[in-house]
Amino acid sequence: MLDNLGNLERTHSCGALRKEDVGKSVTLMGWVARRRDFGVLTFFDLRDREGITQVVFNGEDTGEAHAKAKDVRGEFVIAVTGRVVLRDDSSRNPKLSTGDVEVRASELYILNDARTLPFQLETAGSEGLASEDLRLKYRYLDLRRPQLQANLRLRHRVVTEIRRFMDAKGFTEIETPILIKSTPEGARDYIVPSRIQPGKFFALPQSPQLFKQICMIAGLDKYFQIARCFRDEDLRADRQPEFSQLDVELSFANTEQIYRLIEELFVNVFRLIGVEIKTPFPRHSYAEVMQRWGSDKPDLRIEGMELQDLSGPLQGTGFAPYEAVLSAGGDIRGVVVSGGAGTSRKVLDDLQEFAKRYGAGALAWIKLGDELSSSLLKALGEDTVKQLATTAKAQKGDAILIVAGKAKVVTASLGALRNEIARRENLVPEGAFAPLWVTEFPMFEHHEEDGRYYSMHHPFTSPIDEDLPLLVQAVEEGQEHLFGRIRARAYDAVINGVEVAGGSIRIHRRDIQNVVFKALGMSEENARERFGFFLDALAFGTPPHGGIASGIERLMMVLVPTDNIRDVMAFPKTASAADLMIDAPGEVDQRQLGELHLRVV
Repeated sequence: MLDNLGNLERTHSCGALRKEDVGKSVTLMGWVARRRDFGVLTFFDLRDREGITQVVFNGEDTGEAHAKAKDVRGEFVIAVTGRVVLRDDSSRNPKLSTGDVEVRASELYILNDARTLPFQLETAGSEGLASEDLRLKYRYLDLRRPQLQANLRLRHRVVTEIRRFMDAKGFTEIETPILIKSTPEGARDYIVPSRIQPGKFFALPQSPQLFKQICMIAGLDKYFQIARCFRDEDLRADRQPEFSQLDVELSFANTEQIYRLIEELFVNVFRLIGVEIKTPFPRHSYAEVMQRWGSDKPDLRIEGMELQDLSGPLQGTGFAPYEAVLSAGGDIRGVVVSGGAGTSRKVLDDLQEFAKRYGAGALAWIKLGDELSSSLLKALGEDTVKQLATTAKAQKGDAILIVAGKAKVVTASLGALRNEIARRENLVPEGAFAPLWVTEFPMFEHHEEDGRYYSMHHPFTSPIDEDLPLLVQAVEEGQEHLFGRIRARAYDAVINGVEVAGGSIRIHRRDIQNVVFKALGMSEENARERFGFFLDALAFGTPPHGGIASGIERLMMVLVPTDNIRDVMAFPKTASAADLMIDAPGEVDQRQLGELHLRVV
């Protein structure tokens, strides 16, 4: 039979008791993490969010409470009253903050029972980790794990510090609408049908972009928000269909102001985990990071392994595959793996399969062991292979991995290989943090699928001042090939290979905004239909302004650290955008569909 809590109050958490508390009468409440029965003695590990305390029932002293304890099982919710005593030296547990003491119980209240769990909490987080789908189905049980609770409590502290910092800097927190107009550009919108206006739809915001710019037009000067955002896109380990971001916008701002603001904020946030990060962050242009590291979010904790241009020694070799790549304007580049000469063929084959995921064809290799060996010896000859090794600045004992093809494919595959090799060889130092700013992103990127240019960030990003004439020329004269040369006043903050923030100086002039819309293939009518309200607003004295957004989950992934975004969210979705706990998305009954003037085809 279960007991009522009544007016009983707990005096301490399960992580609070220390040697200084010996002799005190205490009341603890929590879940039974573990039960051990030794006949006359029964031990419980009692858990709450603060930690674990060992509780002991002695049948010789408390017959009734001890008898009740025999009925308790794992995850029962109980309250115990008793006295704090010092453990024997032989039974102290240095792994617990409460490990020097235990509570000798005098009373036991069984507040609720529990079914047998579908997985064991004690092993969910080590090698015995239950499947993620099972844990997501029973997320309320998974969240009892100390590591996930610690992650969520750190998240709370991070968000609290962000709000404190932004308030101290004079920013006003402003909530922007969740039900907005669909303006598809990039990721897909989540659509919400309107019952009041049949046939029309709201969209859930991918970001508060236009609203925060309108706040600047309204003269609010400094805006921020912990914004909820929604994107209907294919998921990855670092993406979710709904997520939170720190959203910031300020008037009369230049990039230096924004860099200083975010760097100072990150210094404060990282102090929450006892880490001091150095400022100012290094700055590298997009062109430089792609050339050196093959990624627009390079992990600078990995020393060396920069991409090397190997096209010079391969000119005129007569090797048909490489000749074709070079004549088509492609790249041939490599990375040097220090000490990699002993890499087995099996590992090289594995790395080739890995590179193929990023579009690479063959992965050529050179190993500078006691004897020179290479997959290119027969095709190129020993002299050319040696020249390639010299060009790559490889030393004896090293290996060189080479990819040829379109520039995007080469950089993407070698950049990913760099990270993969560092992971396999444990080349990333633990506890290190390497931030940087990536600047001067391209204004546009070309999609081969439909032959169109799209905004690399979003269509409200300003071009850098010296490239503005080139943009106007390219649009007025229809010279689309010039779009690839136009740089944007856009910037990303990257830490340990994770993009933790991204922003730009915005377009504040209506004429330039119209030019950008035209560059993206929008007619005046189409631009008016989608963004007319914003174009009108730009005509009423818009100040220069800029901003940035920092994904809370991405930042938390670096702080924890983890490579799975679901570890830092309370109720995440699966890779197929489903919530297994509540079985969503689900069907809607015909009456609701009828009210919305919808039917499922």
